[in-house]
Amino acid sequence: MHAPGPASLSAHLHSRLQRAIAEAGGWLPFERYMAIALYEPGLGYYSRGGLPFGRFPASGSDFVTAPELSPLFGHALARQVAQALEAAQADTVLEFGAGSGALAAQLLQALGERVRRYAIVDVSGSLRARQAERLAPWGGRVQWLDAWPDAIDGVVVGNEVLDAMPVTLLRWSGTHWQERGVVAAADGGFGWAERDTAQRPPTDAAHDADLAPGTVTEIHPQAEAYVRSLARRLRRGAAFFVDYGFPEAEYYHPQRSGGTLMCHRAHRADTDPLAEPGAKDITAHVNFSALALAAQDAGLEVLGYTTQARFLLNCGLLGLLAGAGAREIAAAQTLLNEHEMGELFKVLGLARGLPGFEPIGFAAGDRSHTL
Repeated sequence: MHAPGPASLSAHLHSRLQRAIAEAGGWLPFERYMAIALYEPGLGYYSRGGLPFGRFPASGSDFVTAPELSPLFGHALARQVAQALEAAQADTVLEFGAGSGALAAQLLQALGERVRRYAIVDVSGSLRARQAERLAPWGGRVQWLDAWPDAIDGVVVGNEVLDAMPVTLLRWSGTHWQERGVVAAADGGFGWAERDTAQRPPTDAAHDADLAPGTVTEIHPQAEAYVRSLARRLRRGAAFFVDYGFPEAEYYHPQRSGGTLMCHRAHRADTDPLAEPGAKDITAHVNFSALALAAQDAGLEVLGYTTQARFLLNCGLLGLLAGAGAREIAAAQTLLNEHEMGELFKVLGLARGLPGFEPIGFAAGDRSHTL
């Protein structure tokens, strides 16, 4: 018996989305559409099997993440994790959305006996299998969880996990805000339709009079709920999230009239999430101001916010490059360069129960004042 191929999976997901639209009365909130397209068991982009992470399209990958690009990313991050584990007097790391397992392997290798338990929460069963194969050398120290643990004492890490959380799409009509949803199109595909809504971007960042009619943007209720869930469970420790995004004033700048929603396939980007759902990644940039505010409101401390480049330099990446070859140096430059990952990607640090803790990753270049 053969496993269904990509075309068959895509057809089944298409039918699943059409059914979801019908069950919702003909109009499906985009947040729900994105959740099905990415995470529907056995059909969604992250649940269908295969591995989207890799350096080149020839590998069958759709995009590259920092840990896949260079192991020095994880080794530099490990220095921050080690400092936080010591401050928390803990030996547990919890990673969300571990992807191929590359970051977990790098952290486990660099941290050694400092980590007695490395827990992974990942909604994709197929990715779990890949992770288990890659992390087999660490045996029983690595565990997979189906949901949040009741309490966390240790360090939480998430690399490019927030951008993959479903978002709510909003459109400015010229007089009021509407929520954008998905409908069945006459040609059998999918189309856009709007409904009036009381939801809106943050009032102190989005000045309606400055926006052009037709402006589209995103808000992030699921990511904010995720941070609140973290706050309910983190007793003593820290969390570090690495992702692409902006502070609120940049996120909702009037010139960003098309929003940040983006799709990735074969290392190429497009802006049409309604075409070929399940065959490509769908992401949105992170509003770090909203997440920091949600964290503070839930009782967490914001440790810092800075660019990936500054964070990695603070964690000693240049020292790790000593004696490195040309390929390793080139990969590190991609992590640091302003026009590549260095500036667009940011790091947000959160904590509870660590009075006086001064994380090395934010020792210079902290941008918390921009949130």
